[in-house]
Amino acid sequence: MAETSTRTVDGEDSSLRRSITGGQLFFYTLGDVLGSGIYVLIGLVAAAVGGAFWIAFALGVTVAAITGAAYAELVTKYPQAAGAALYVKKAFGSTALTFLVTVSFLSASFAATGSLATGFASYFATLWAGPPALLVSLVFVLALVVVNFIGITESVVMNMLMTFVEVAGLVIVVVIGIWYVAQGNADFGVLADISVSGNPALAVLAGIAFSFFAMTGFENTANVAEETIDPHRSFPRSLVGGMVVAGTVYVLVSMAAALTVPTDVLAESDAALLEVVKQGILPFSTGVMETLFSVIALIAITNTTLVTIVTQPRILYGMAREDVVPGVFAKVHATRRSPWVGLLFSAAVVAGLLVTGSIVLEAGGGIDLVNRLALVTVVLLLGIYALVIVACLKLRGRDEHEHTYRANTPLLVVGLVGNLAILGFSIYDDPSSLIWCAALIAIGVVLFLVEYAAGSRNRPPGTRRGDPEAASRRDA
Repeated sequence: MAETSTRTVDGEDSSLRRSITGGQLFFYTLGDVLGSGIYVLIGLVAAAVGGAFWIAFALGVTVAAITGAAYAELVTKYPQAAGAALYVKKAFGSTALTFLVTVSFLSASFAATGSLATGFASYFATLWAGPPALLVSLVFVLALVVVNFIGITESVVMNMLMTFVEVAGLVIVVVIGIWYVAQGNADFGVLADISVSGNPALAVLAGIAFSFFAMTGFENTANVAEETIDPHRSFPRSLVGGMVVAGTVYVLVSMAAALTVPTDVLAESDAALLEVVKQGILPFSTGVMETLFSVIALIAITNTTLVTIVTQPRILYGMAREDVVPGVFAKVHATRRSPWVGLLFSAAVVAGLLVTGSIVLEAGGGIDLVNRLALVTVVLLLGIYALVIVACLKLRGRDEHEHTYRANTPLLVVGLVGNLAILGFSIYDDPSSLIWCAALIAIGVVLFLVEYAAGSRNRPPGTRRGDPEAASRRDA
């Protein structure tokens, strides 16, 4: 049965509706992870590593799955919207640190949405090259904003249906690989080829840094905890299970691509998985298969982008209730039950990113917008993931009950080291990514200053910032 609450914000019922089942949550996680990157960035991973780029995906998803276990433990303790920011606040009690995590996560989500929207435009151009890429990206984001506004249940059901389609696309790639192997044409030596100059270990680490964008998305699941039925039982199985299934698919798809397409062709393509279909290995019309796969890829990217757009206003909603960002973001539409103010704000920021990237590109900036925004996403999220694992360990023994899931402690330590190692290399390899990170975080600084100024006027005398009772009285 769906649960409701009576908390109000400026006279409006601000509760989020519990309507997501455990099965829907599994496909929500699986669909978000599978669509985010494998269709968009596999060529960059191949360029960084060589034919053995499946190793980067295998190691990357291992670190991500361990991090997912930390999220699962924390969700069973605190099944509320806001995710990582809430966990950090519970662990450290610092409003400033909570704000930093909130705005970093939002920034990562904005950058991911921009990267995926640009990737969508690349695949769309294989079907219809007429409209400008920027226009396609903006219309794409606007359409998903409308779906999100309609409601979370509709968004999750749409996500589940699209997950089946995107899995079908990846199955096609795997079947092509199996068919190619069965013909006796495969050179398995390519799967061990790290054909780059320099240290092979650093090449794999570079590949992990790129591939990690494909692993992100599981953290979005935590932000719908407040809308999930029986989250204590649903989350551990759905979140970790979805990551394991996604990781297995990634490794198989990577091997199939490496065996059937030369690495340099994958590296130079904006739609790398489409290159597998173009090889004409299956006994079907190559033209028909290319069109079909392009449509599937568009649906897969749509799926992941939908989830990122679902997440953004819910982070703002959760942290408005925690007195970190202005209370207006806690407004929920009276009939659609959607956090509409946060949704409009998120759409505006993503549109600004896309327009700015296009202007820089046209001015001769020479940037790869997909690559740039994906790397910004990874840098911001890796820092958050490491902090979430620390928060998980710090909160051990607090707020636990019989339904609390407990992640393996040694594995959490391995996950912490892995996240920090990938983060350090990502910044070392491309320090200019920090400029983009800083620009996005600056947007959050403005929000924080607005809340600091307005909140101090509205807060009852004798209370302090971050006091839940003060926030509750202000929102009532």
